[in-house]
Amino acid sequence: MTSQEKAETPEQRALLRRAVGAAAIGNTTEWYDFGVYAYVAAYVGHQFFPGPWETVSAFGVFAISFLFRPLGSLFFGPLGDRIGRQKVLALTILLMSGSTFVIGLLPTYDTIGILAPMLLLLCRLLQGFSTGGEYGGAATYIAEFAPDRKRGFWGSWLEFGTLVGFGLGALVPTILILNIGTDGMADWGWRIPFLIAGPLGAVGLYLRSKLEDTPAFKELEATHEVAKSPLKDLLKEWWRQLLILMGIVVLINIANYTILTYMETYLKDTLSVPEGQDYQVLVPLLLTVLFMMVIITPIGALSDRVGRKPLFLSAAICFIVLPIPAFLLIAQGTVLTTVCGLALLAIGHVQLIGPLAATLPAMFPTKVRYAAFCIGYNISTAAFGGTAPLVNDAVVKSTGNTMFPAYYLMGAALVALVPILLMKETAGKPLMQHAPSEAPSSAS
Repeated sequence: MTSQEKAETPEQRALLRRAVGAAAIGNTTEWYDFGVYAYVAAYVGHQFFPGPWETVSAFGVFAISFLFRPLGSLFFGPLGDRIGRQKVLALTILLMSGSTFVIGLLPTYDTIGILAPMLLLLCRLLQGFSTGGEYGGAATYIAEFAPDRKRGFWGSWLEFGTLVGFGLGALVPTILILNIGTDGMADWGWRIPFLIAGPLGAVGLYLRSKLEDTPAFKELEATHEVAKSPLKDLLKEWWRQLLILMGIVVLINIANYTILTYMETYLKDTLSVPEGQDYQVLVPLLLTVLFMMVIITPIGALSDRVGRKPLFLSAAICFIVLPIPAFLLIAQGTVLTTVCGLALLAIGHVQLIGPLAATLPAMFPTKVRYAAFCIGYNISTAAFGGTAPLVNDAVVKSTGNTMFPAYYLMGAALVALVPILLMKETAGKPLMQHAPSEAPSSAS
């Protein structure tokens, strides 16, 4: 019986909704942390790295933490293929939200000196390590529960969770700034957004602890075909697919972390927003996130009808053509032109993230799916995603070239065109349970 047939009953539909919700809340927690850190980076830098490079230092810690994501993927990915998706996802959300919560409790540089930035870095490293097993596991979990013909639609809710998390990460600091001002934020208000991650993660942990494992993994367990060495099998048999995935993720992550993480700092520096008028930056960003939230599930559903590959190709073309006009609009400095510029970037980005959770897990068989997604995704993310805010900020400040982020996005799109053209279409097809006859030649 296919996953499509299983989803026909009311019980299966209810189970699917719970599975999607529990998986998506982890993504919400993850991106809430990223959003909060981006929006309070200047305050964090001032409290932990006082001096001329406060914000750059804060983004440096952000980038360094991403070096631990591949390590987390190497640990959690194969573990998820050996013991199951549900157990690992419960652990990752606990570690992820807990480390973010602790940042809100840390003493500052003025209190304990050099130990303060060291403790901040330690929390960020733990957050990066646990995140290494989060997104790949959540995407795998949803993909293995979703019916074949609607995998794009259901998978898009994972990225809806991303946007909700980032939106909350932007909204909470915005509300605080409007109510307590920049002085209050600099003094104590920066802690509140990090502390909110505690209860958010607790809700996610409760939901995930109540779920069962996916039908695909339980079938492997029942037939005693669970891989004993998922990492070995992945590197031996599926390395070509792994490289294709990593190439696609280059664009996804440079776009993700440029648009959702770096733009708040970029807009403030480029538009020279007067103190106390942060809403000129925050409102356009929130409207952009809201725009993507509205269209992301229709985009996911569209991928079920027209295919994943056409949307990925369209997204790459958008990122080749639209960044320069987008950043020229942003440079005009009005709220309206900023919203229009960000919307141009969002049009390309939502075509990537809408079908993402349905596309990348489908490239691999069940026995290595968790490991493949986690490892490929996070190695590429560590190299190009987490470093995107730092690279953009450093180049813009050192050269004065405010168009650099546009060129960076365009270069990433050109790189991603090759793996997108090489990827196989998977829309409407069952997930691979075993290596098919048309698997890469190295797997035969």
